[in-house]
Amino acid sequence: MGQTKILTNCMEIVLYSAMKLSVRGEYALRALLVLARDYQEDDSVVRIQEISNKQNIPKRFLEQILNDLKSGGIVESKRGVAGGYRLHRTPDRITLAEIVRHIEGPLAPVSCVSEKFYEKCSCPDESRCAIRSVMKETRDAIVAVMERVTLAELAERARQLEQEPLSASDFVI
Repeated sequence: MGQTKILTNCMEIVLYSAMKLSVRGEYALRALLVLARDYQEDDSVVRIQEISNKQNIPKRFLEQILNDLKSGGIVESKRGVAGGYRLHRTPDRITLAEIVRHIEGPLAPVSCVSEKFYEKCSCPDESRCAIRSVMKETRDAIVAVMERVTLAELAERARQLEQEPLSASDFVI
């Protein structure tokens, strides 16, 4: 079934660990996708059980994630029998970069190229480091996409993909 990749050098380890979205990050994006698709201008909310069912996310883990997103000003909640969650702002005002930074931290693969979470690295000359220059290019590409794509665009992409016919390569046995 799944293959385990053996990382052969330090750079592969840095790239693999720094650029892989955690399960928590993936679940956060999937939960927010549900809220974006169901977004209405009124105060209507989506129940946590509905999000859990639609995205196959364990409810207790989802509660923790949504509370974290609430503390970050990305979602708001309504308590009670008719309670649930909704986006704090319209889906077109929330970027994937904002979400991932809040849940995961820096978008940069190494901290010495991070604009928001910079930390000095241990290389002898940071300004002339070839590895750092490649990591900066990588960071710039990631940031460009993540800052451009909003939850509204993600929801629209999901709608479009649902309309496409499935091919044989979409199925795994």
